[in-house]
Amino acid sequence: MMRLFFLVLFFGVLQGEVKLPALNQKIAKYVQSQIGKKVGRGECWDLASQALNYAGASWDGVYGFGKILDLKKDSIYPGDIIQFNNVKTSRKEKDQLIKGSYPIHTAVVYEVLERGVVKMAEQNTSEFGRKVGVSVFDTKSVISGKVTFYRPTL
Repeated sequence: MMRLFFLVLFFGVLQGEVKLPALNQKIAKYVQSQIGKKVGRGECWDLASQALNYAGASWDGVYGFGKILDLKKDSIYPGDIIQFNNVKTSRKEKDQLIKGSYPIHTAVVYEVLERGVVKMAEQNTSEFGRKVGVSVFDTKSVISGKVTFYRPTL
């Protein structure tokens, strides 16, 4: 019996099955329900703000979205918050160099693709306008500025 438990645990870890913290589950559920919709005034910050409030998270009402995560040590989960400050990105896709700019931008992790690469839910962008859409963000594409990941807390 004990051997079966470890086997199931081992395969669960291999397949990336991680139990999300309760607040992250609530935030992820809220964000999922808002895809394609305008949240609040349609500002990027409104999505994170309303998701945190929906989940009952404790935050400062400005940009202190919870516990700051260390990307070298901490795992990122759906429902975590991403804050961009004066960020410029550059990545190569096929034969094109794609550059991006996030002067001040807030998004919510929608899905983790691999370490440092996430799908993020965001609004108030040139791609989605003031409605919530999902795009890919790779932390390795950052060439300047600061990106901070937050874990929601009670």
